[in-house]
Amino acid sequence: MQNANVSDKTIGRLSTYRRLLLYRFGTAGQSHIYSYQIAGLAGVTAAQVRRDLMVVGYSGSPNKGYRVEDLVGSIGEFLDRPEGQNVGLIGIGNLGRAILTYFSGRRPKLTIVAAFDSAPDKINRTIHGCRCYAVEEFPAVAARENITVGIITTPADAAQRVAETLVECGVRGILNFAPVALKLPPGVHCEDIDMTMALEKVAYFARKLARD
Repeated sequence: MQNANVSDKTIGRLSTYRRLLLYRFGTAGQSHIYSYQIAGLAGVTAAQVRRDLMVVGYSGSPNKGYRVEDLVGSIGEFLDRPEGQNVGLIGIGNLGRAILTYFSGRRPKLTIVAAFDSAPDKINRTIHGCRCYAVEEFPAVAARENITVGIITTPADAAQRVAETLVECGVRGILNFAPVALKLPPGVHCEDIDMTMALEKVAYFARKLARD
């Protein structure tokens, strides 16, 4: 099933379902959940939940719904590489440090194993539990640590150059926080996260709804 042509929206919803199940029910003692309950938490329809879970290959009981522990495991088997994937983070400013703190221990199968920066006072230090290297060391460290995913939190003028280095070193997935559109070759998946744009959208609709 992992080789099926699955849309990025489906992958996003599956990740959301797992997060909700872990944090809302993982410690609450609830052993089973129905599709309509997941739908209510995720803001989608029950039919959508069932279609997404068919991709995972897990089906529940008509009487009891889905067993929470088994469902979380099935989603994990679908989303995660069994042996895990290693991530490199480039740019240890305030945002980079926050990401290191946030992801520490959060996903055992997805680990930030190395950080990179160009500032001499950050290189060869351990920052929030992660070793920081010079950006120029990325090829050697990526090969040694088997880094296949990159997070870019550099200033805009450095992001494209960094992205090209990542791709040359075999990275095929990039999470880009830099405020610039990256030009990447086919075969590389990039997710752009623009928090300023998101906040501006929220502010715009807040004003609009306040006037209505």
